[in-house]
Amino acid sequence: MTTDFHKILVGVDDSPDALAAFQYALHRAKADGAALIIASILEADDMNVYQALSKDYIHGERAALEAHLNEYCALATQAGIQPVQAVIGEGDPGEVIVKTLIPQYQPDLLIIGAAAKPAPAKYFGSQAAYMAKHAPISVLVIR
Repeated sequence: MTTDFHKILVGVDDSPDALAAFQYALHRAKADGAALIIASILEADDMNVYQALSKDYIHGERAALEAHLNEYCALATQAGIQPVQAVIGEGDPGEVIVKTLIPQYQPDLLIIGAAAKPAPAKYFGSQAAYMAKHAPISVLVIR
């Protein structure tokens, strides 16, 4: 038995695993005729205290993230996926996706990379493992 999904949420960052997750999400969305939501999270853990207090720095980081997401959206649209939506969250990626984005956008599949970009917080547990354990929907972890 195969399941067709109607709305797919894919989490992206700059890691190779996230790119692989995005490529798989394109394939799955096209095969299922599903809508695609492309999400990325602006992490405060990646900033030092001076950067976090600087509105100009945060605005610059957000603008760069938006530009990156727009590139992903363009690729998805070129692949024939409709509709495509970009979403930016702020905070801990696993928690933001599970506790905010999934309830808000109500996808029926979450696709994520197995390993995120390196950051000190990642030593305390895998974001992918957290999402797989706590998400109320199907989760596909791509390596």
